[in-house]
Amino acid sequence: MPLQPQVFDLLLYLITERDRVVSKDDLIGRIWSDRIVSDSALNSRINAARKALGDDGSTQRLIKTIARKGFRFVGEVREEAAASCAQAEAEGTPPRVVDRPAVAVLAFENLSGDPAQDYFGDGISEDILTALSKQRWFTVIARNSSFTYKGRAVDIRQIAEELGVRYVVEGSVRKADNRVRITAQLNDAVSGRHLWAERYDRELVDVFAVQDEITNAIAAAIEPQIHAAENVRSRRKPPLSLDAWDLLMRALSHYWRVTRQDHDAARALLERALTIDPNYGQALSLLAVNDMFGVHLGWVELAVVAPAAEAAALAALRCDHEDSWAHAALGSVCFSTRRLADALSEFEQALALNPNFSLAEGYYALALCYAGRPKDSFEAAQRAIRLSPRDPSLAVYHGIAAYARFTERRYEEAIALAREAIRHRGDLTGAYRVLAVCAGMTSDGALAEMALGELRRTQPGISLHWISTQLPWANDADREHYLEGFRRAGLR
Repeated sequence: MPLQPQVFDLLLYLITERDRVVSKDDLIGRIWSDRIVSDSALNSRINAARKALGDDGSTQRLIKTIARKGFRFVGEVREEAAASCAQAEAEGTPPRVVDRPAVAVLAFENLSGDPAQDYFGDGISEDILTALSKQRWFTVIARNSSFTYKGRAVDIRQIAEELGVRYVVEGSVRKADNRVRITAQLNDAVSGRHLWAERYDRELVDVFAVQDEITNAIAAAIEPQIHAAENVRSRRKPPLSLDAWDLLMRALSHYWRVTRQDHDAARALLERALTIDPNYGQALSLLAVNDMFGVHLGWVELAVVAPAAEAAALAALRCDHEDSWAHAALGSVCFSTRRLADALSEFEQALALNPNFSLAEGYYALALCYAGRPKDSFEAAQRAIRLSPRDPSLAVYHGIAAYARFTERRYEEAIALAREAIRHRGDLTGAYRVLAVCAGMTSDGALAEMALGELRRTQPGISLHWISTQLPWANDADREHYLEGFRRAGLR
């Protein structure tokens, strides 16, 4: 049976420890490595383990909940010898190695003139290195290697050759009194070009808070810049020499454009990548995310793509259950198939694995709104916007924030946010939906006519029937509020 790796680990742990009651803390320590986990995430995994065994929360035939104590596996167990993994692997085909780019983070230079301040720059560098390591799309060189260049004037091309990297992150720290200025830049280590640079000026009220804020901002900014650079690099290669990574980067650039044509182009490229490497986790994740976003925007039928998308997301998790993209992919499938509690759990897991994952934060915001939590949704969307202000999906985050404000009946704010989304991405279907329903509720005929016209252009099949049957609200009142806005705007 296909099982999410985390559910399998939880089930195995309960069976192994069947002689005792396993507490919630035991499970969090063993399965989640003591990360902060919501009750909904834990309950989702317990329910999934029960379902795999033909059990459920009512009968508790095999996995019992012991009130205020924890859980215990109570079924009979017979242990048998199994074929060794080594033998199974020897009989199979070894996976193809994907040529992912490598990144080195150099120690940030201390420009304060005080050697005692070296710790601050080193701390920033180490935190950025740790944050980037959570991105499974590229390799990050270990600190012991990248910090050997500290205090030395070395050309980044030499660093690229010696460390075998394509990109180098470097920067500086200057402290004066209670203020600090931090600069960071991302370099193409092969060509020597600067790809991205930013300066951060802060007051040092809380050193660690400032360090965390800047680290998160830098890490969130670097990932899309590397993806963009890799896309440009792949487009310079002859079509016949493209590998799975090149195809993935091209697909990602189409996915970010959020149009129906780009949705189809991304899918075709991902299918080519998976033909080269069927077990390519990132391609499987993006395929599922792309398909489910297409469902939400009315470009593809849920029944047609959902089974394959879920299979792709589960396969991505089997490739690497610590990959935040894989959890976001499964979350997007659960969202579109009306399993909102499971969707929230998967997005929370994605963010626990990579707190700087703005896309997961944005999708989490969308699921929160449909789950009837618009205030939490708006806050999550704002976090995504703050986290990555240059993000290719920035328009989507503004659109989600707009929908959260509509749900709260704050129509003028929703209109302003939807217009901001359209300013970033003129073909954004979701933003035109919000404009249309807000126009309906505020009796703005001119805005309603414009929004519906653009919406029919980007989603030709839009109708009240499609809205009422295809979007996954938890509350009937929220669905009716949305439909009423469309009715007043003139949609039939």
